[in-house]
Amino acid sequence: MKIKSALLSTAIGSLLALSLTSVSAYAADDANMEKCYGVAKAGKNDCAGPAHACAGQSKESSGKEWIKLPKGSCERIVGGSLTAK
Repeated sequence: MKIKSALLSTAIGSLLALSLTSVSAYAADDANMEKCYGVAKAGKNDCAGPAHACAGQSKESSGKEWIKLPKGSCERIVGGSLTAK
């Protein structure tokens, strides 16, 4: 019985450690990204917009849809803007 509980606690601990690592990696990655409006094609947006509630649901490319890009890249793309149009 002690072996089973030791294995179970080790498994749970490793899952918790793994989840914390992935959350911190996402947060660090997010700091180097920015929203770029006006360049997302239909169905390729990253998040909710005025006409829908989820990523990938945009019906047309518009200045209100956005995708996340590395900082500094949006302004180099034709039609890209850091603010919604």
